[in-house]
Amino acid sequence: MNSMTARESVRAGFTGIYDPSVGEAAPWYINDHTLIRDGAGLWHLFGITHPEPADPFGEVEFAHATAPDLLGRWRKLDPALRADPDYGETHLWAPHVIADNGTYFMFYAGGGPDRTAAAINLATSEDLYQWQRHPEGPLFPDGYDARDPMVARVGEQWVMYYCATSAPEGGNHVVAYRVSTDLIHWGEREIAYTDPTSGTEAGNTESPFVVREGDRWYLFIGPRPDYVGTDVFRSDDPFHFDIDNRVGHIDAHAAELVRDADRWWITSAGWGRGGVSIAPVDFPDTPAGQ
Repeated sequence: MNSMTARESVRAGFTGIYDPSVGEAAPWYINDHTLIRDGAGLWHLFGITHPEPADPFGEVEFAHATAPDLLGRWRKLDPALRADPDYGETHLWAPHVIADNGTYFMFYAGGGPDRTAAAINLATSEDLYQWQRHPEGPLFPDGYDARDPMVARVGEQWVMYYCATSAPEGGNHVVAYRVSTDLIHWGEREIAYTDPTSGTEAGNTESPFVVREGDRWYLFIGPRPDYVGTDVFRSDDPFHFDIDNRVGHIDAHAAELVRDADRWWITSAGWGRGGVSIAPVDFPDTPAGQ
């Protein structure tokens, strides 16, 4: 199998772009995160944040920072969102922001008291600064600890990928997906990828990110096999990836793919990682007949 063309340069070439500890009395971390550029060209970063050391169930606010360029200089702002117990939120995990028709949609994991029916939530904004939760409550529940939503446009519909387990009480770690035409009402759960590993809580299908490059689709998931590790899978079908489709590995945690002009970038963050780092990434050439 081909490996990612830029594997060696990516491993050596990550550059830190945002450290949430700057100006704080103690170290802070960013974990799962998202980047988006507004209509004026300003970049916005949102992400899980908390003082070190790691405290996943104490993560109750989303970091917000802005920069005129993807590589910085990033400016720390007030948190974009804080957990709302009255909305059923026990934590805030893994924001993902997209724009559609002048509105910004932030999808995120809000948890809840039942980890076999964890909430995937939505907040919207007109300016990326002021956010309002969807008034009808969570979009849907799923388990075990369903989280890390990522939304892509596939044809005439929206597709939300997220990590879960094959059954609500546990099982194989999977990348699940649901489809929508309006970003609010989502269909029944389907499975895009099933890993042979199983369990509950954290697994190796976290942080799913799906992009199209050329005529192929690529799925990025991790941590694999260790905390700082992301595997890359390739498929002709955005709704089906197989473990035999692995085409690369990148030393990144909670990786996000970002398109800036004609260049793809990949990010990395996580507990004890000193904030968010970024590197250019190239996709492997597709051999004829594969």
